[in-house]
Amino acid sequence: MNLESFIKNFDSKSTIVLLEGKREVLENDKEKLFNLGRLLANETNEIIFRSGNSSGSDYFFSEGVCSVNKSRLELVVPYNKHRSKQSFNCKIHSLDDILVSSENEVIINSKKNKKMVKLIDAYISGKRDMYSIKAAYIIRDTIKVIGCKNINPSSFAIFYDDLKNPMQGGTGHTMNICKINNIPLIDQGIWFNWLKS
Repeated sequence: MNLESFIKNFDSKSTIVLLEGKREVLENDKEKLFNLGRLLANETNEIIFRSGNSSGSDYFFSEGVCSVNKSRLELVVPYNKHRSKQSFNCKIHSLDDILVSSENEVIINSKKNKKMVKLIDAYISGKRDMYSIKAAYIIRDTIKVIGCKNINPSSFAIFYDDLKNPMQGGTGHTMNICKINNIPLIDQGIWFNWLKS
């Protein structure tokens, strides 16, 4: 997919594009992430961009979007005041405001991450400690993709991944949830070329 076909197919009011990826970003790539966020916000009119407000990829993508129009960025965060100094003064959805126990699809999809099942159960039961809070990040990642009550699902996802060790950690979980739910996704193997056009 090239940039032109992406814009033609996805620039509409109903589109939410997920911009996210690894916390560790190669030094030479930081500007590329910023430039992609900026390019997409400049070249489209209707898309809402979504991120998880993590450091690294999320931050650089979001900074690029906000350099054009911060009203087109929304964040899904694992708890209130998560990295609040980097929240870009945009729309924020916090897990603290979502009754996760009533979100069946979110729970089912989050538990696709088999390593996190017990922590997810603990989080849903109301436990909040240094272990169960890890589940909040996986649940947040799931909601970023499939949405929940009052949060629409993503239409497309653009990732910055570790191409030498792909689909690991929270980024890998998010990419897997996209694939399971038929949300089209690309990584920098494709979108780096968009910056050249």
